[in-house]
Amino acid sequence: MEVMKKQFVLVHGACHGSWCWYKLKPLLEAAGHKVTAVDMAASGIDLRKIEELRTLDDYTVPLTEFMESLPQEEKVILMGHSYGGMNLGLAMEKYPQKIYAAVFLTALMPDSVHMSSYVLDQDVALASSLIRPSSLFIEDLSKAKYFTDEGYGSVKKVYIICTEDKVLPKEFQQRLIDNIGTVTEAKEIKGADHMAMLCMPKQLCDTLLEIAYKYN
Repeated sequence: MEVMKKQFVLVHGACHGSWCWYKLKPLLEAAGHKVTAVDMAASGIDLRKIEELRTLDDYTVPLTEFMESLPQEEKVILMGHSYGGMNLGLAMEKYPQKIYAAVFLTALMPDSVHMSSYVLDQDVALASSLIRPSSLFIEDLSKAKYFTDEGYGSVKKVYIICTEDKVLPKEFQQRLIDNIGTVTEAKEIKGADHMAMLCMPKQLCDTLLEIAYKYN
């Protein structure tokens, strides 16, 4: 059966940019899918400075603007890597009707119960080693409950575990999955480290093609 062609929207982690998908993007395109890799604010080629950003909303503007620009009837598969899971969550909250599924690639994954800083508070030392302190937005996240069951909670979620990740160890990834309790599906890429899109792009692409086939 022919897979319906989808659009993938790729969201990088902290201290990265859309460039980090350069191995994965052509593989997905060769399979017939459309791919958009977005630079978050003050990331990649976006000229804003991180010091100018005060909130997670500010940081996520390029993604939310892209989602807003999509026709109402158009849907995408969102994928966020590492801290990009927080950006993903915000887009899911605002545009659940435009998303087939949200894919968390060894990513931070909030829930719809706790304050949004909860996922970072669980392991601040780990989070701080991942992200420049100025871009954590912990103060902002501690003030607001960004994610609800009606928005974020209504989107199908797929978590991709990278078994050899030393930044977000497999046990930490599993804890995120267990904590949220509403993950639709968990997949593993055996042997992949934190940068699966660079070290195992073919295996990641194959996993995403399975997701594209399954979620309509």
